[in-house]
Amino acid sequence: MVQIPIIQFSQEQRELWEHVKTLWAMSKARNENHIRATIHPQYVGWDMNAAFPHDREAAVQSVLGNSPTLCEYHLHPLSVQIYEGQIGVVHYSYSATVLPKDGQTLAVTGKWSEVHLKRDGRWTMVSVSGRPDKPAK
Repeated sequence: MVQIPIIQFSQEQRELWEHVKTLWAMSKARNENHIRATIHPQYVGWDMNAAFPHDREAAVQSVLGNSPTLCEYHLHPLSVQIYEGQIGVVHYSYSATVLPKDGQTLAVTGKWSEVHLKRDGRWTMVSVSGRPDKPAK
């Protein structure tokens, strides 16, 4: 049964949600080795503001190099589902403050979906999809 909003996590759901939160913390810390290790080699994701999906290397670079620095963030789980103990699908909204290279902080909000595969007791991201919300005018 899908619980929206989530009332209570099962142990498996809690574990996957904690993993998602850890991924955001890694992004904030810009830890390339840890980030790369959590993304499946055959990963394909789609920031829906882009014309096409992206690969693992683009996902890693999206939080490194010239990408904006993640300053603060808040995540709100909307659905965390586990299928046969191996596939996890997470839908959530987020709000964040980012610092682009030009030095002007931005507040962003959006919606995001992630698909994870559990192998050898570890979650690995295989896909994402989502986008920031359009700025209010």
